[in-house]
Amino acid sequence: MAYLDNAATTRVCDEAARAAVEMMQTCYGNPSSLHRLGAASARRLAEAREAVAQLLGCQPECVYFTSGGSEANNLAIFGAAEAKKRRADEIVTTTAEHSSVGAAVKHLEDQGWKVTRIHPDQSGQIDPEAVAQAVTGRTALVSMMMVNNETGALFPVEEAAALIRRKNPETLIHWDGVQAFGKLPLKAARMEVDLLSVSGHKIQGPKGSGALYVRRGVRVLPLIYGGGQERGIRSGTEGLPALVAMGAACQRLQGQLPALWKRTAGLRDSLLERLEGIPQVRVNSPADASPYILNFSVPGYRSENMLHFLESRGVFVSSGSACSKGAVSPVLTSMGLPPAVVDSALRVSLIYDTQPEDLDQLLSALQEGIATVAHR
Repeated sequence: MAYLDNAATTRVCDEAARAAVEMMQTCYGNPSSLHRLGAASARRLAEAREAVAQLLGCQPECVYFTSGGSEANNLAIFGAAEAKKRRADEIVTTTAEHSSVGAAVKHLEDQGWKVTRIHPDQSGQIDPEAVAQAVTGRTALVSMMMVNNETGALFPVEEAAALIRRKNPETLIHWDGVQAFGKLPLKAARMEVDLLSVSGHKIQGPKGSGALYVRRGVRVLPLIYGGGQERGIRSGTEGLPALVAMGAACQRLQGQLPALWKRTAGLRDSLLERLEGIPQVRVNSPADASPYILNFSVPGYRSENMLHFLESRGVFVSSGSACSKGAVSPVLTSMGLPPAVVDSALRVSLIYDTQPEDLDQLLSALQEGIATVAHR
């Protein structure tokens, strides 16, 4: 099997799996309990927070655990909007965001917030000047992703943030870092970002784990009320097995990101060169995209049909974001690509242990599919 859908989810690494089992069967106390088992669980949760903070490049007290990237995005958007609503009523975002950002912003728009959406160009890139120009004195929040989950495009978040700060220093800046975390070296505490969302299951941690970085002094109101866990920002007993396992996955990556990026870039470049040798293939990802994601199309072949053919040959890819469940890609559509390109798009996404043989298997199956699968 060649599993190449790692932007959707990853196989849990051994270290994370062992940590999860331990927290379910041995160190299973509630971290809010005052007895010995509770104290032991609280220590393990603190260690996990420290590991996530190290990979994020921030202090542990700035890390608030959530159930995943979608909850972290919702907490950032709704929490910031609720905190700012008396003084501001505008949001700036892009048309290429993950649905957990797009849907949250649309909900606020339906409630009367003014939303400005910036379109990417045909290469999938966002103009930072366009983002900053959309900011006004009433802008509460700018939300954009660091790495696009469908094309791998590296959005110019730092350039945009510097321009936003000059335009309106009171505007909060949120980055969706789900596809950047555990791939790009991050220094959140030194960056012009107020809120940054991450997820555990994209870095070989388990599903149900995520976190929101909140810069010191930034006020975000909670979505969930109750027991006051996570310093009142996210009430509810912490999902200890998943979160400690996420910490183990983060610890495993400490100091490894540059070497892993270089290795993955070598695999991606080899794949790209071979794909460009197939006349029917069109590459949709920009040249300077993250090496972990490569989007391409085979116009004339519906992506769903090709995806299932590849699956029959033991190759697992995606036709876009897993959360879109096969719907037409809003990202590629917003880039202005022709319908034939959008309808035939496939996303290949790599991870730390992807092997050259996996890509060999993909290319062999793809060429067989081009010769076998019927045109639309």
